[in-house]
Amino acid sequence: MNTYRHTFAAVCPSDGETIVYRLELKSLSMIHVEQIRAATALIKKGWHEQIADRLSESLGGDQTIIATHQGVEIETVRLSG
Repeated sequence: MNTYRHTFAAVCPSDGETIVYRLELKSLSMIHVEQIRAATALIKKGWHEQIADRLSESLGGDQTIIATHQGVEIETVRLSG
């Protein structure tokens, strides 16, 4: 199992706040760092759950994304398969 961790930011479409997301991605296959960075760089704006869906589609693997927005910590989990 390979584990990749990456931090990225995107703007909330509801209030315009920039949110910092912590992504943890686990995969049996190798995922290139450049692929992770490119996939997250494409995300400029979105709701947490939609961002998780989008990254799950583009990167695969099992992922957890955690962020705090307006004092509420949000954690999404997307499992492969």
